[in-house]
Amino acid sequence: MRLALILTILALPALASSPSAWDEMRDRLAAGCEALLPEGAEAGIEVNPFGSESYALALVTLTDPHGATERMACIMDKATGAIELTARFDETP
Repeated sequence: MRLALILTILALPALASSPSAWDEMRDRLAAGCEALLPEGAEAGIEVNPFGSESYALALVTLTDPHGATERMACIMDKATGAIELTARFDETP
């Protein structure tokens, strides 16, 4: 019974997180995404407020000097804190 209660509590979504914890996650994601960008790149980083259960997510839009834009996703594993950029959306395999 006790084990079932503990597992239930651990399985609850992050609804119990404080507003400051969410802010910290968003700030850590934005800073990590920015650190992965090419040096001198101008980018807009739009962080999803909560992400998914396992990942924090941001949309990154790079703008080159001619005004062309490229989009990619930046993801952070909430469990490990590892942050990665995806390939650009317009790239084909």
